[in-house]
Amino acid sequence: MTFIFGVINMKIVNIIALILNIIGGINWGLVGIFQFDLVAFLFGGAAAILSRIIYVLVAISAIWCISLFFKDNRLVTEQ
Repeated sequence: MTFIFGVINMKIVNIIALILNIIGGINWGLVGIFQFDLVAFLFGGAAAILSRIIYVLVAISAIWCISLFFKDNRLVTEQ
């Protein structure tokens, strides 16, 4: 039973990491194309503490997603 909850929790972490990476990718796309930092705009500038927290969370999620390349995602079936 613990294994099932562990798998569910890891799936949630992976989804959160993916969402944060999408947010970061969209933000960097806006910076690159329009020179507009959406996170800084929404949270009071690039140096604001909330903006910096979001930048750090996006960076941590990107590092987490690197580990997804090395995970075995095949379905395991009992026979």
